[in-house]
Amino acid sequence: MDYDAVVIGGGVIGSAIVRYLSLYDMKTLLVEKEEDISSGTTKANSGIVHAGYDPEPGTLKAKLNVKGAKMIREESEKLHFDYKVNGAMVVSFSHDDDYKIDELYERGIKNGVEDMEILSGDEARKIEPNLSENVTKCLYLKSSAIVCPFSLTQALAENAYENGAEFKFNTKVENIEKIEGGYRVITDTSSSFTTRTVINAAGVYGDAINNMVSEKKIHITARRGSYMLFDNETRGMFNSTIFQLPSSKGKGVLVTPTVHGNLMIGPNSVSIPDKDDTSTTAFDLDYISKEALKTSSYIPFKKVITSFSGLRAHEDSGDFIVGEAEDAPGFFNAAGIESPGLSSSLAIGEMVAKMVADRLGKNKKENPILDRKAPPRPREMGIDERNKLIKANPSYGKIVCRCEEISEGEIIDAITRPLGARSLDGIKRRVRAGMGRCQGGFCSPKVMELIEKYASIPFDEINKNSLGSNITMEDK
Repeated sequence: MDYDAVVIGGGVIGSAIVRYLSLYDMKTLLVEKEEDISSGTTKANSGIVHAGYDPEPGTLKAKLNVKGAKMIREESEKLHFDYKVNGAMVVSFSHDDDYKIDELYERGIKNGVEDMEILSGDEARKIEPNLSENVTKCLYLKSSAIVCPFSLTQALAENAYENGAEFKFNTKVENIEKIEGGYRVITDTSSSFTTRTVINAAGVYGDAINNMVSEKKIHITARRGSYMLFDNETRGMFNSTIFQLPSSKGKGVLVTPTVHGNLMIGPNSVSIPDKDDTSTTAFDLDYISKEALKTSSYIPFKKVITSFSGLRAHEDSGDFIVGEAEDAPGFFNAAGIESPGLSSSLAIGEMVAKMVADRLGKNKKENPILDRKAPPRPREMGIDERNKLIKANPSYGKIVCRCEEISEGEIIDAITRPLGARSLDGIKRRVRAGMGRCQGGFCSPKVMELIEKYASIPFDEINKNSLGSNITMEDK
């Protein structure tokens, strides 16, 4: 066999799984159909590490949410990704609905959530003055946090790579065949891999991957959610994440700071047949705008710098599907991972890796690499530390992205690190060049020059993201 384990999908779930697999003594590969990690559901995520009050007690969602949230907090100190405990509020707008806050509190107790408190509307506004006067009651979750989904996924993938895991990008799985002792994974690149086990972390395409192998079919509906992101001038308008009472389609439209200080609102939830449709529509943006105005009477919509949408993988059963397929020994699913999937990601990764290791009879490595060195961030340093860094490497003193104050040195680092960026969006997700007010209008040409130089990609072949999304074309 070529590999002990092949993971399909390079989002936060696949990256968490391959990271924990890499701690075992086995040969592991992750395949991703796009050019980079974080290119599917993970790239358009709320970035909320939920406390765990919402999932139905006894479900995998409930168990893995609470455990995963604690793991993210612990791993942030070792893997150095962007993470902040900021607290969250679930708010009611009518005394008729106030009893639902009590029900969520009781559900949170059953799920093992700590540091919860029920507040009146006035008490909540003392903490968050921009809350609507219509808020009547609030569940305050002090342990809720925010994280950068890109930073988390990058940290997991880099650590897995450092521990020996292999990665293949621009590689789409087209079929999986059962063979003696395992599986043959066939891709669109005229290559195939033999492996003792397969792990399905393919997001909205998790049903297609499962149904190649198992007679126990699953069905995933893509639910599209749109967001609006505001200029960082809105920093401090809200410090906590504000949720409205949840519905059958999720936690509703939230108002939250990002871990980098921008205000963000969204998402809605629209079931769509096209699993590649991440368009934004005027209807969707109008809906989330009106919903957000229930949370706060003033939302500075003139400060919106971009809108985007992402897809969630809703499986018909309503719960995560995690484990070995009954009729396909060695084939493991991590499917139907919708909210609170990000919060649960590390718990899912650890759980699946142990299942695979038990199936293969593999033990933990004696001395795996458990830490990751954080990349330099001059804008967050004190003046003396920053001057010392620039003196050692002058490229950290050359600002390329004015909006986010990102230096040439940071961009070079993003290209040359393990699993380095090979597209404009890859740079943006790693170091935020192009993430600010001008959305790359100023810095993109210089970023492309650096990609050409340090990744050896011809200028006219550099993509925004996926293959074929070229920014420029050669004049022939």
